[in-house]
Amino acid sequence: MAKWRQAVELAMTEEEIETLTALSRSRTEPASRVSRAAMLLAYREQPSFFAVGRRLGVHHQTVQRCIERAVAYGALAALDDRPRPGKEPVITPEAKAWLVSLACDKAKEHGYPHELWTTRLLARHAREHGPAAGHECLARLVQGTVCKLLGQEAIKPHKVRYYLENRDAAFEQKMAEVLCVYREVDVLKKVPARSKKRGKPVAIVSCDEKPGIQAIATTAPDLPPEPGIHATFARDHEYKRHGTLSLLAGIDLLTGKVHALVRDRHRSREFIEFLKLLDAAYPASTAIKLILDNHSAHISRETRAWLDTRPAGRFDFTFTPKHGSWLNLIEGFFSKFARSVLRHIRVTSKHELKERIMAGIDDVNRHPVIHTWSYKLADAA
Repeated sequence: MAKWRQAVELAMTEEEIETLTALSRSRTEPASRVSRAAMLLAYREQPSFFAVGRRLGVHHQTVQRCIERAVAYGALAALDDRPRPGKEPVITPEAKAWLVSLACDKAKEHGYPHELWTTRLLARHAREHGPAAGHECLARLVQGTVCKLLGQEAIKPHKVRYYLENRDAAFEQKMAEVLCVYREVDVLKKVPARSKKRGKPVAIVSCDEKPGIQAIATTAPDLPPEPGIHATFARDHEYKRHGTLSLLAGIDLLTGKVHALVRDRHRSREFIEFLKLLDAAYPASTAIKLILDNHSAHISRETRAWLDTRPAGRFDFTFTPKHGSWLNLIEGFFSKFARSVLRHIRVTSKHELKERIMAGIDDVNRHPVIHTWSYKLADAA
């Protein structure tokens, strides 16, 4: 005859009861801890495995195991799972270190045509060469395990993240020179145009080239939006190329006026043509200061020879440092112009593209915007 189950005596302190009561009402604790706290409190009120199980909707053996753990280890210790031995890891720490070290190399360094590893290729290489390196546990390595091991070390050998090496030793000095020009612009803006304190007239122009503007034509008419049918313009995927143009432009930082020239290329002769455009735009007594990059056309023999024909002090160049084109304020203008005028543009010829670009420049000059440079300007002398 089966014996009756005897109630297990469970003793708890007032502090443990308060903690269990708070846990049983928690919405942030794991569900297993909340459930076990409720079991312990319910058993304290009614010491019956069956009654507590029926009340909480769990099996009576679950309640029994929880109560027995509480008796053996304490009420609060019974809320967590007991540690289990688990399966011994198959891949040794030495093998993991070898795999991670391998992932930090390039695949081409190990005789593969691939530049970088893929996880599948890395797993195959480890299977083929791991045992010979003393790691027999890698003989059956699979791609998923490789992903898991690399994820633990936060390594992504299949990806490339770009950085820019500072190759200009005088970067800080050249940046300071550009910032000093912007500081001069800031000072001149605060001085009235007719003030005697202003001294010799000065024009400060930020200039650059935007090459490779494509003249693209459609092969079928664009379809306009139709309410209730499609919301956007529809355009055929096919297109026809008519070549490219280069925009040479400079923005006067004191007036906002944009000087522009559109040509097929941007060699020294085109740059000299642009300088002639600036030369004609300002009175002979005005000093023209240019902020520009180190493009070969800006420092070529032809350019220097033409500058020698001009009066001393007429042109003054300030070059941005290498990889410092972001210091040239006109880059922001080019970005805005590309997004507002050149984006999605379609033309029938290069001549039409040139006219559209110059019309866009004329539109900008009808409502000129005086650009202001403020980044790191406080650092300028």
